[in-house]
Amino acid sequence: KRIICAVDLTESSVRALAHAAALARWYDAHLTVLHVVPTFEPIPVRGDIGAPLSIVTPLPRERVLEEMRRSLKLATLSPHASPVAESGDPHTAIIDHAVSERADLIVLGTHGRRGFKRLLLGSVTEAVMSDAPCPVLTVPPHAPAGLQEAVTFKRILCPIDFSPSALQALGFALDLARQADGLVTLVHAIEWLPEHEPRSSVPFNFAEFRSYMFGDTQERLRALVAEESRTWVEVDDVVVFGRAYREVLREAETRPSDLIDMGAQGRGGIDLALFGSTTQQVVRRAMCPVLTVRGAAGT
Repeated sequence: KRIICAVDLTESSVRALAHAAALARWYDAHLTVLHVVPTFEPIPVRGDIGAPLSIVTPLPRERVLEEMRRSLKLATLSPHASPVAESGDPHTAIIDHAVSERADLIVLGTHGRRGFKRLLLGSVTEAVMSDAPCPVLTVPPHAPAGLQEAVTFKRILCPIDFSPSALQALGFALDLARQADGLVTLVHAIEWLPEHEPRSSVPFNFAEFRSYMFGDTQERLRALVAEESRTWVEVDDVVVFGRAYREVLREAETRPSDLIDMGAQGRGGIDLALFGSTTQQVVRRAMCPVLTVRGAAGT
């Protein structure tokens, strides 16, 4: 019922806003469009040595809000959209608003930076994902939707590692698919065994055990969704072998997906602050939006 979409007025945040507005319309939710600036106060700026001190006056809050309404066309996006302009640190402001408004969802755009440069610069999006009190939807620059294009989540890929947060994510996936009359693909990657059989003999039947793990995982996936639920939403069960993040991204490309919906913490409770976690890798590399969901309180 309460969605916060953080925007910086770049193309990536416009795409994020299109997805936030679509969800707000589907659920008749209130949409807060949040833009954070460094300050609204005059800033003294010193030039070169000997140059006089100059004063830079940022746009006042009302001008910023008016620009948001005009450039983002908020009136046509959602009947319950309201712009908010704040000053300060973006990460802190987004989290504070999410807590004070008891938000059900935060929506953010990503800029697609990768590698060492991104590690050095850090990321507001990743900081928000780490501290958010609610699910976070990240929309990459490759997402096809703009403000004037329809946003649908008909094909949802839901990675499952059977952790509490993954099971929470499954609930969101099923409900979103029901809204769009869509398909949910459950995918579990078995990482423990190598992707190829060993060249030398081992003291147990490798192929037989691999087959057992495959069948057992298929049964566990099938049991996650009640047969009654499968009558009102289409569900596929997929088991693969390999590194989880690589297999999730491969499945999202092989089965063109509108959304990847996954838990924010794995079976070992690995937090998003750990560089290289499966969730981080998927968010950084995915070509479609990614919804990250934490487990229920206390799990």
